[in-house]
Amino acid sequence: MLDAIRGLIAWTPMGLPAFLFVITLVVFFHELGHFLMARLFGVKVDVFSVGFGKEIFGWNDRRGTRWKVSWLPVGGYVKFAGDADASSRPDVSAGARMSAAERDQALAFKPVGQRALVAAAGPFANFILAIVLLTGLLMLSGRVVVTPLVGDVTKGSPAQMAGIKPGDLVTRINQTPISDFQQLPQIISVSGGETLSVGIKRAGHDLTLQVTPRLTKTRDVLGNVTSQMVIGVRPPANAPVTHEQYGPAKAFTEACAETWDIVKTTILGISQMITGHASTDQLRGPAGIAQMTKQVAEFGFLPLLNLVAILSVSIGLANLFPIPLLDGGHLLYYAVEAVLGRPLGERAQDVGFRLGLVLVLGLMLLTTWNDLVRLNLF
Repeated sequence: MLDAIRGLIAWTPMGLPAFLFVITLVVFFHELGHFLMARLFGVKVDVFSVGFGKEIFGWNDRRGTRWKVSWLPVGGYVKFAGDADASSRPDVSAGARMSAAERDQALAFKPVGQRALVAAAGPFANFILAIVLLTGLLMLSGRVVVTPLVGDVTKGSPAQMAGIKPGDLVTRINQTPISDFQQLPQIISVSGGETLSVGIKRAGHDLTLQVTPRLTKTRDVLGNVTSQMVIGVRPPANAPVTHEQYGPAKAFTEACAETWDIVKTTILGISQMITGHASTDQLRGPAGIAQMTKQVAEFGFLPLLNLVAILSVSIGLANLFPIPLLDGGHLLYYAVEAVLGRPLGERAQDVGFRLGLVLVLGLMLLTTWNDLVRLNLF
């Protein structure tokens, strides 16, 4: 444990600036989405905060919004006129005392469609940020494509048991064509342990083999131990590599496709964790994200921007989950209001927010535990 603490101290000074850059950029654009959509509908914004807790510094703009940076850099919030707190719960008692002019600027008194757009604007700003970054990265650096040639097959692995051999060229998994070796772990990791039809080319002949991935402790590309579905193959050290270049249009198309792939993979991964077909040790909390950020930053600024894009999609998607307290919870309430023709009762909303708080705190505890285990503190 002492060695782990020394290691934690060692990487923190180097990793902290990178972590603050990544998380601040993602949070800022998320909250900016809420802010801009609210301003579009004439909603007064009282506070725009990057971070939680006590304010470090801030300023007021001409419209009375307090822009501030706070001590706890793991999120942020926009507080609108008429909100009871940072979670955007309407303050019923304050609303009853508002004048007509004040109600016209309060989010709670806007039409349900406008409120829904304000709630959805944060996550979609995250998706837009990811697409912009990925488009720029593809235009600037292109993409390295590794020929999906099998180099090593782990002894006793699912791949060996299915008959895969070194020198085989993987051409498809189920109905998905394979042109890059990096597609293999992306598909296999979210397979849920279901048997996959793997198409290969061997000595000029096309074969189809049935491979059942196995949940195994392994190391990710950054060297961190994690549990994931694998079949036990690696590319050869001298695998043929090509470098693809992208113009603006193709880069944008590929960036949109990559963003959608991240969304699909995340949803599949979470559903398999819920059903027990994937390990929850893949979830990371703030300390885990900080550690990963430090590791990626060592490869350079462009890989760090790629990480920003991935985290931006993940955080945007997580906020769309229908959990009260998150943006998706607000959207759920607004959907119910649109169907019923009236908002849910104050008590029902309060119970929902309390349950949402319990769920969010439980997830934070789980991810924090994962981080501490990953840092060898236990």
